[in-house]
Amino acid sequence: MQLFQSFRGRTLYLLMKLVCGTSFMMYGYDAGVLGGVLLHKPFIDAIGLENTGQYTIPMISSAYSLAAFVTSIGVGFISFRLGRRGTIIMGNIGAVIGSIIQASSYSIAQLIVGRCCTGFAIGCISSAVPTYLSETGVDSGDRGPANALNAIMLISGVPLAYWIDYGFTKMDNQISWRFPVIFQIVFATIGGGCMLFLPDTPRWYYARNRIAEGDAVLARLHDAPSPDDPHVQQTKQEILLAIETELEASASLHWRQFITSGIIDHTPLKIARRLCICFWLPFIREWMGSSLMAYYSAIILSNTGATPTLISALAGVQNIIFALGCVPLYFTIERTGRRSTLLYGAMTMTFLLIIFIALVAVPQTTSIRWASIAVLWIFLFVMGYAYEGAVWLYCAEISPLEYRHIGGAATSAGEWLGTWLTVFVGPIGFDNCGWHFWFWVLSGNLVAVVFVFFLCPETGGHTLEQVDSLFATGGVLAGLNKNVDNEEHWVENSEKKQHVKDEI
Repeated sequence: MQLFQSFRGRTLYLLMKLVCGTSFMMYGYDAGVLGGVLLHKPFIDAIGLENTGQYTIPMISSAYSLAAFVTSIGVGFISFRLGRRGTIIMGNIGAVIGSIIQASSYSIAQLIVGRCCTGFAIGCISSAVPTYLSETGVDSGDRGPANALNAIMLISGVPLAYWIDYGFTKMDNQISWRFPVIFQIVFATIGGGCMLFLPDTPRWYYARNRIAEGDAVLARLHDAPSPDDPHVQQTKQEILLAIETELEASASLHWRQFITSGIIDHTPLKIARRLCICFWLPFIREWMGSSLMAYYSAIILSNTGATPTLISALAGVQNIIFALGCVPLYFTIERTGRRSTLLYGAMTMTFLLIIFIALVAVPQTTSIRWASIAVLWIFLFVMGYAYEGAVWLYCAEISPLEYRHIGGAATSAGEWLGTWLTVFVGPIGFDNCGWHFWFWVLSGNLVAVVFVFFLCPETGGHTLEQVDSLFATGGVLAGLNKNVDNEEHWVENSEKKQHVKDEI
């Protein structure tokens, strides 16, 4: 405990990034590990998959995503009380329980229960981790690299799971599939165990009226000798001002605006519209083919006409390329910006997907087959760069502080609803439509171009509190430039703040 307390400044933030990244690596690992053993004979014999219906395997796979979606909605109601840190810890505990249930399974029912437990875990983790990383960065330039590193570790978990499966399934015993499944406990233990000794975010402490604790964490993150340091006080005043401004703006917020926010949003800070963007942007990412590529790489490659032996090796390489695409984002996101990355990434992916569809639609030759695989890999690299990290980052940044727990839940819900639809419908679509199914994926990329162009302003180079000004109108915009006289003025409004939340 004392060792963790000694970390300050950049060292503390690095530790936070690595701990959060470990939890996200478990998320990626868990998403990919079962796919590598579903057709493995010892697994089939143990679970009893012989002579089951065609929907059994999609049901097993998608139970995880559906549970994560339901959890993401539920987390929105409790995570403000638990905190970002508490939600992450709860998720890692759920992952340990779910992994044990899955690894000890001897029936389809038990396996599905285990998948639902890990789905609960990932719903918690994916709701809270991006928010935790964004709120603990003391400079506006911290958030981009932090979330990019998170994406690198997330996607790296997918090929790691694939290659562990690939090696162990050469064996013909129960360990060959139970060990890869239980291995994810390592990530959950490290991520959840270390988080126990880390603080929550200063913004959450201030939003909960725990002023002294917020001051102490800000001082540690700034590596300041005391909370009276000018940099600490400036950041604190900006946070308190944002909370008060959002309190005033939320008085006109009503649940119906979440339905009509694309057309009508009368709230001065466009709170409903921002939270709806948090849901739809990750949902569109799944429509663009993100999870389709991760879950069904072997099926996709088989449609290019490659041999089964070659497909097995190429699927592993494909997942590595997906992960490598996230790496350049760490170095460029603060220079290129979030909106440009999302917009030009979607345009590039649309162009590449048109070429890929043309190649798989014509009679296959060796040269055409390899050309289609090459284009697919470039598409995946661009997707890893433009959408895996930037979406999590953007949604965490545009969420108002008082509703950031709801924004995180909406982001996770959009991600997992889209994933569930993809995982369940994907193999059915390929079986019934063949290469024509790619037109559905293409439409998702076209929607992304339009969505980002019209609805997503640039957030790079702004503090989280300054992002409000990108959406503010009228008197609230002027109010964002005023100063909070003192913290007592803000604390006096706490009862009013809670009343407004209850009204909503």
